[in-house]
This record gives sequence, C-alpha cells and structure tokens, in this order.
Amino acid sequence: MTMSIAVAGKGGTGKTTFSALLIRYLIEKKKGSILALDADANANLNEALGLEVDTMISDILTETKDPKAVPSGMTKDMFIDFKMSHAIVETTKNLDLLVMGNPQGPGCYCYPNDLLKKHLESLSENYDYLVADNEAGLEHISRRTIPKVEHLFVISDASARSVRSAGRVKELVDSLKAPVNNLYLIITKTQEQGIEPLMPEIKKTGLELIGTIPMDPLVSQFDIEGKPLFDLPADSAAVKAVQDILSQVKL
Repeated sequence: MTMSIAVAGKGGTGKTTFSALLIRYLIEKKKGSILALDADANANLNEALGLEVDTMISDILTETKDPKAVPSGMTKDMFIDFKMSHAIVETTKNLDLLVMGNPQGPGCYCYPNDLLKKHLESLSENYDYLVADNEAGLEHISRRTIPKVEHLFVISDASARSVRSAGRVKELVDSLKAPVNNLYLIITKTQEQGIEPLMPEIKKTGLELIGTIPMDPLVSQFDIEGKPLFDLPADSAAVKAVQDILSQVKL
C-alpha cells in the first residue's frame, strides 16, 4: 500500500527544501521505493534533488495538441501514457521523479489533472511512498489527482503573514473535504528569539505545530552555489531539524 505524503506552502518558505530533505530521510532510513512528484508549476524539486529533467507532463500535453504528433495506430491516450512513462526520471537511490510542469493556459488544468490522476493511480502502486511538492493552492489534492494523503505538511516561514497563509491552506483542506488524514504546520527560518511572538497567529490557524527548522547558513550557501540541497551535510541544522520532525510522525 503506497503512503502519500504532501508538502504545501507559498513560495520562499522552504517548502521544496523540506520536500528534498524528507525524501533524503526516507532514503537514508531505507523505507522503500519513492516516487517524487513535483506538482508545483514553478518546478524546482529536481534541482534540490540534484536531478535533471528532460520532459514534463505539460510538455507532453503541448505536443499532443498537434494531431500529427500522435503516431498512426495509437490513440491519443495511448501515446500520452507512452510519453509519460519516458518522462519519469529514474535514479539508483530507490527514487524516481515526475514533474507536472506549467498549466497550459487559462482553464487548462482539468485535462492534465485527469490524465495525471489516471496515470498516478497505476504508477504509484509500484512505490512504497509518493511524495508530492505542491503549490499552496493544493490544485492537485483538490482535484483528487494525488491519492489519499496520509500526511500533509504545511510550510510557513517565521512571519505572521506566512503563518496566516498556512492557515488558509487548512481552511482550503476543510472546505474541499480533501482526503487528508494528518495535517501539520512547520515553521522554517526561525531565529534565536524563537517563535513565541508568532504563537497567537499559529493558534489561530488551527494547525498542529509539529516542529521548527532554524535559519541554516548552509542552505543559503548551497542555494547561492547551485548545489543540490539533498547533499547538505549530516550536521546541517536543517537536516537535523527535519529528521527530528519526521521521527515524531513515525515516518
């Protein structure tokens, strides 16, 4: 049975950093096979993981808009399934990656999501874990593209504005009656003063605060140098914090 884990939050909160370190944790703990899904239109999970992506699902959908692109003897769905199987980035780390890519213009998310849902239902059965890096709007969860989510980690940086945004993610999950079993809040980029000044805002969200991740100079250094965050040293403050958080939820 595949366990689906999702990460959501606005850009700049450290969402993708957490996703990459979550995947690293599962690999280091030898938890099993992992399918990483970059479901954020601003796709950069591959960079955090140190992987190169040649094809995104959005590229395939753009290609198939031209009827001449589909070989004779194949239906459009067959051709898309074939292309999607080649869009998976395979590694030797018990990890594969699939990237959704950009939406195809206004109102064009429906068909890509229907397609992804169909493909993921069969594809995810081959993995022990599905880890999805989502946009704050939870497009793929709301459309049930991603199978039932066991753990949804909502990422916020240490600012009142970002915490309020995280609260809106919870409101969205509740209003959509999204299939999420466990919903957690993580505060990133914390400073020496901690998060005490933020506690009133955190309580308003109704989210369970599962942990914090301190501001880590190594994360900034790796970002500046273009190094994969997956390769952060074991003594990195961010790596240690993520390990502590995930051990709490018994992953």
